[in-house]
Amino acid sequence: MFVLELTYTAPLAAVDAVLPAHVAWLDEQYERGVFLASGRKEPRDGGVIIAVAEDRARIEEIAGGDPFVAAGVCAYRVIEFAATKTAPALEAYRETVG
Repeated sequence: MFVLELTYTAPLAAVDAVLPAHVAWLDEQYERGVFLASGRKEPRDGGVIIAVAEDRARIEEIAGGDPFVAAGVCAYRVIEFAATKTAPALEAYRETVG
């Protein structure tokens, strides 16, 4: 499981200009089962995405496809973690560590 932290690197007007394409990209990732939750940070200086993928390389590839990245309006920080405890709705993603 991964936490993707987006930090805006451009003024909000530039971010908002790309927002419709970013939202369409988010929708695609939800349809593929990659993204579980997402939203803006408060204050609005970026966002957070909770995601699942087979490995870090794949999640970095997915993040690189964000229209925000192509437009140069955000930077990603990828945090990988083992979800050893989850809400019942996320039980399929629960991991055990040895």
